[in-house]
Amino acid sequence: MRLGHVIGTVTLHTADAALRGGCLLIVQPLSRQQFAGAPLLPPAKGNTLVVYDNLGAGLGQVIGFTEGAEATMPFSHPIPIDAFNAAIIDSFSYTPPAA
Repeated sequence: MRLGHVIGTVTLHTADAALRGGCLLIVQPLSRQQFAGAPLLPPAKGNTLVVYDNLGAGLGQVIGFTEGAEATMPFSHPIPIDAFNAAIIDSFSYTPPAA
């Protein structure tokens, strides 16, 4: 599982029936600096991804997401997603290991 910051949403004109009951979020994975306490905004440099969400996460929230084949495991039927929101994070703390 990785942590990411929700920075947007995706609106579909037509969607696969398997996506009913959820929405698609644009998520920026947290950087090492953000884990150490840097602000979430502006978003860190790097790639964003689209995450399927059926938990109700909103803009600005931090979520825990899985990617790849593991993202489809919560479903009993095939679903066309690459990333799945597994948790909405209330808070986190991180202390880097001593060098």
